[in-house]
Amino acid sequence: MLEGSRELEADGDTDQHAQSSLLGQQRLDGAQAALGIVVAGGFADDLLVGGVKPAALGDGRAQHALQRRRHSRDDVLCLGEAIGCGDLGDRRLQFLIGIGTVGHGMPDHTKMVVALTSLSHGAGCGCKLPASAIAPLLAGLPRVADDNVLVGYGTADDAGVYRLSDELAIVQTVDFFTPIVDDPRDFGRIAACNALSDVYAMGGRPITALNLVAFSVETLGAEILAEILAGGAAVAAEAGVAIVGGHSIDDAEPKYGMAVTGVVEPRRLLTNAGGQAGDVLVLTKPLGAGAVSTAVKRGLEAPLSAAVSVMTTLNRDACQAAVTAGAHGMTDVTGFGLLGHLHELCCASGVAAVVEAGAVPAIEGVVELLGRRDEKAVAGGTRRNRAHAEAQFAAFADGVAEARRWLCCDAMTSGGLLVALDADRAAEVPGAVIGRLVAGEPGQISVQ
Repeated sequence: MLEGSRELEADGDTDQHAQSSLLGQQRLDGAQAALGIVVAGGFADDLLVGGVKPAALGDGRAQHALQRRRHSRDDVLCLGEAIGCGDLGDRRLQFLIGIGTVGHGMPDHTKMVVALTSLSHGAGCGCKLPASAIAPLLAGLPRVADDNVLVGYGTADDAGVYRLSDELAIVQTVDFFTPIVDDPRDFGRIAACNALSDVYAMGGRPITALNLVAFSVETLGAEILAEILAGGAAVAAEAGVAIVGGHSIDDAEPKYGMAVTGVVEPRRLLTNAGGQAGDVLVLTKPLGAGAVSTAVKRGLEAPLSAAVSVMTTLNRDACQAAVTAGAHGMTDVTGFGLLGHLHELCCASGVAAVVEAGAVPAIEGVVELLGRRDEKAVAGGTRRNRAHAEAQFAAFADGVAEARRWLCCDAMTSGGLLVALDADRAAEVPGAVIGRLVAGEPGQISVQ
């Protein structure tokens, strides 16, 4: 199959996709070739199909192929392996060359396959607005005067908590984002796992969810959306969560997530404001999903399957372990990176922190990716996280390697829990001890 993309305008954001290698990959199911054009906002209307050979690109023979629109009833293929790329001269279109399959309800037509990440300006939690932009906006909002609001937005916590009685409070959160992987079902699984994590980060138990969908069925096809929703449903079922509805809008840039409601006993509630000086910090998942996603989009070898496994692991068991171990404070690590979310915990708790860079766990192979001199695996969100941290609240010791600095700021998606608890109970929580909370200027972090 031949798949083309119009180059995106570069604005310095390393999450943008200006190469054909960032687009979808195909598997061999037939012998026909096709030429599809992908633009910044999604698919163009035209799809050229027929016996076009790669050699025909240079002399313009591709224009003689049959032209048609892609419809939502076209079947969607699994991903496969690209075999090369070509260029169509001054039209500034680049093409990924592979072999397509038969589709569109007719035996002699060829289907279009899309890499979901090629349609998004960012990836996963890396597409979040930067913390430096959100903080002043929230500061200008009026405070809620209700004694039953146990957790609001004032402490930048993971979810809101409202007390219904002395024995019961509801935990509410919402999370959605653009694709971080190309496989639709994995995208759905990751997004659902990420949304549920906010309830676990409060020590709660998620019980219901609403799907949130932004998607163009006309251009991408209902089958892809069905796979995304199926992935979300699978994770919800694993977590014992009932999906009770949802909302959708038409959008050329796909987005998916959930609004989640959970429950917690007020006395067992954990927040990011409970950390105490002397607590150790346990991180329950390795970091590096932002680096892996970025590396894959830029054609680098990266441990994608390992990253997907991390991102689709529920924080349920880690949450239960933290509650049982008497944790004082907790948050999860996502788009703002380890340092960004630790900063929020420290500010809310009135403490400072020390992080041992060498103790921070990484997905296997990520430290090597982040150590590349060309920095191709450093996501745009990671760059923003580090710039904000170094300018406002974090100091790296001279001996901390560049790769480890990037890792501490990795724009993680569906990351682990960061748990603050007594040192003698740290072993009860699965994960790695990465540092400690100390007395000092609230929010300040020293990375050693």
